[in-house]
Amino acid sequence: MGIEALRTPDERFDDLPDFPYEPHYIDNLLGYEGLRAHYLDEGPKDAKHTFLCLHGEPSWSYLYRHMITHFTASGARVIAPDFFGFGRSDKPIKDETYSFHFHRNFLLRFIEKLNLNNITLVCQDWGGVLGLTLPVDMPNRFSRLIVMNTAIAVGVPAGKGFDEWREYAKNTPDMPVGGLMKRSTPHLNEAEVAAYDAPFPDHHYKAGVRMFPQLVMTDPSMEGVETSKRAAKFWNEDWTGESFMAIGMKDPVLGPPAMHMLNGLIKNCPAPMEVTNGGHFVQEWGNEIAPAALKHFGDI
Repeated sequence: MGIEALRTPDERFDDLPDFPYEPHYIDNLLGYEGLRAHYLDEGPKDAKHTFLCLHGEPSWSYLYRHMITHFTASGARVIAPDFFGFGRSDKPIKDETYSFHFHRNFLLRFIEKLNLNNITLVCQDWGGVLGLTLPVDMPNRFSRLIVMNTAIAVGVPAGKGFDEWREYAKNTPDMPVGGLMKRSTPHLNEAEVAAYDAPFPDHHYKAGVRMFPQLVMTDPSMEGVETSKRAAKFWNEDWTGESFMAIGMKDPVLGPPAMHMLNGLIKNCPAPMEVTNGGHFVQEWGNEIAPAALKHFGDI
């Protein structure tokens, strides 16, 4: 018996601003047979570096539009998947389908299926909560890191601001996704706000949006804590790649305090780039961040 899911009509993604990218799909991942996942695949397949861009809650790969062009201009390949429940990927309708390992195992199988190597992990929000745990189980595939406004969740409370966000998500089945993006990123225009709303014709498509905040590991008994503790040890002791960190300084939950803590955890992570006006969705300032990261790595 397959997982019951909804599929957002393609026409909702027509004419998105600054997003000329062809969709790519995969529907035969081990353990996810019949569920169609969407991803962007730009740049040459044989590029030296592959930038794996992982979005978070409640966004999708559209969030990376201001960074993709810089990465591909450097000669790199860019892969940006949408998690199940988000973007152009299928959206399981039952809340209980969503779990830490449901999402994490998808990423592991996805990377294996596309046989991605020499990966620069680019992550923010849940893209980091999940993505930062991946190299533990496939260390030879990852070589560099660009990390923004995220955390490794090891089962400790995340503070009052996050608790209020979690409660809001739990009690708002038809979360106004575009409106939330606009509140954090005031310079978004109406068409960009609509692009963030595009994946969700109505509340039936928003189980993933509702569930991600509930899954953040703020208690030691929660699923994913042990995996994340292994990840924290990996980044602190075993990571040998290059790193670049950018902080959206106006993020009230995963802003400077959380990121400076993460900076201290990641072995040899240099002083972070501070994006003064950047909010939580700091990729929206990607035209500043991506060139700075590429310059740091020596790619431009």
